[in-house]
Amino acid sequence: MEVNSILDIATALLSAWKEGCVAAGSGKVVVPKGKYFLGVVDLIGPYKGAMHLQVEGTLVALAKASQHRKNSWVTLRYLDRLTVSGGGAFDGQGEIAWERAHCGDRCKTPLPINLRFAFVTNSIVEDVTSIDSKQFHINLLRSKNVTLQQFSVKAPGHSLNTDGIHIGRSKGINIINSNIVTGDYCISIGQGSGQYEKEEPMSGIYVKNCTIYHTDNGMRIKTWPALYGVIVSNIHFEGIVMQNVSNPIIIDQMYCPRNLCNRKPSTVQISDVSFKNIRGSSRTPTAVQITCSSSVPCKDIVLSNVNLKYTECKGSAKSICTNFKPRIIGKLIPGGC
Repeated sequence: MEVNSILDIATALLSAWKEGCVAAGSGKVVVPKGKYFLGVVDLIGPYKGAMHLQVEGTLVALAKASQHRKNSWVTLRYLDRLTVSGGGAFDGQGEIAWERAHCGDRCKTPLPINLRFAFVTNSIVEDVTSIDSKQFHINLLRSKNVTLQQFSVKAPGHSLNTDGIHIGRSKGINIINSNIVTGDYCISIGQGSGQYEKEEPMSGIYVKNCTIYHTDNGMRIKTWPALYGVIVSNIHFEGIVMQNVSNPIIIDQMYCPRNLCNRKPSTVQISDVSFKNIRGSSRTPTAVQITCSSSVPCKDIVLSNVNLKYTECKGSAKSICTNFKPRIIGKLIPGGC
């Protein structure tokens, strides 16, 4: 079944979705090539069969955040064996919202996320693009065994708080063969930072064979000072190329935006972290900065075959390690730790 309208297609899409969900075996909803305005939609299960949302055209969000009335634009919840594909795009029209984002805590209405996946299992998102989201592009919450492949994010550098993919309380998430260009984190993982009480541990993160270019931070682990204790472990970066990155390798256990934090040491325990076969260029003199907590110092941090050069000719790059001395295997350029 196809959805086609020059107006807001939210009603038509929801109708087609409900019809597809009762189809024998599995259902498919197709958005054909073209450009379509789409209001806020919740595509909700569970259903007995698999569902396929095939977006071939471009879906365009309402321009004003106040028109959304909730913090996500397209939400997919309680679904198993979902496929989202088709070569199309979700255009969040975020430019006006990014201007409002400068108001910080004074903004009472949350900005909407382009695509929210909640309680989604055994699913695939492939060959689609998220453009100019007002907030995060993708949010994965309480999901399991979800693969994003050949997925793209496109937003300018001045787009605020537009994480490409944000993952929280999920397992078995795979992101492969994808390209993310945005104004905030390319991929961010919540929980485990010590910001909130009763956070779940963070473990089992592998980042391999990626290129990171022209970003403020490369491979980054951050925790809040003081606040709540939690365990962060089993995190590994390997085969990463840095191109003109300000902070290629950084562990920051005194993360405090706008300097509005209790400055007591972090109580988050970081352990079993490795950086292997890392090469490229740093935009700042400090290419490696590991700042661990003085109350619970990092454990088992490994730097193996790291070769990062300062892009300026006036001096060599350096490494700074605080409250911990990592284990170094092979060469470390720059030296210092």
